[in-house]
Amino acid sequence: MKKIRVLVADDHPTFREGLCHFLEGEKDLEVVARPTDGEETVRLAKKLLPDVAIIDVAMPKLNGIEAARQIKAASPTTAILMVSAYAYESYLLASVRVGAAGYLLKNAPVSELISAVRSVRNGEAVFDSKAIGKVLGRLATEPGAESKGLAGLHDREVQILKIAAKGLSNKHIAEKLGISERTVQTHMFHIFRKLEVGSRTEAVLRALREGWLTLDDLP
Repeated sequence: MKKIRVLVADDHPTFREGLCHFLEGEKDLEVVARPTDGEETVRLAKKLLPDVAIIDVAMPKLNGIEAARQIKAASPTTAILMVSAYAYESYLLASVRVGAAGYLLKNAPVSELISAVRSVRNGEAVFDSKAIGKVLGRLATEPGAESKGLAGLHDREVQILKIAAKGLSNKHIAEKLGISERTVQTHMFHIFRKLEVGSRTEAVLRALREGWLTLDDLP
């Protein structure tokens, strides 16, 4: 089994080491780095290219949002899972802007954090569905939002992206369409490649800006 390589960035040792302890107890997960500030986070992420980077929003030297932006620029396939002690909409908005695949509070159950690592690695988004719908709607209508023109998506890919925009997991999309979960993952991989994005959230935002999805397609 190929393990999911995880970087855990947080300047609070109790949270960082505690989370790493639980992650390393999972057979399919491997902690490859434990940086304690934003600059170290970017340096190690660029060097190690982890599958998933768990990043605290507030860190010394370089905040987590800017660290995530630089990591996504250098390694688009690294899934970013932001964590914070605060449920500020501004934090969520900033996280989506830099391409994060998820945002969780630090007081979330450990089981939820571990599940989120697997989910973002599989291209799924880990946000409160209603909250992310509002954020994506706002970002999609921002003045000056970049439009690159979508590569040709097949009808099936558009169908899957519309369902994904509702917040359904790969498993539930598969059940809804009567196909395998692996087939959904393959379709999502092709969608990400065509749209030149690294997460479901980025794909939905891009499709909203291009008009392939509408605000009615959001939760």
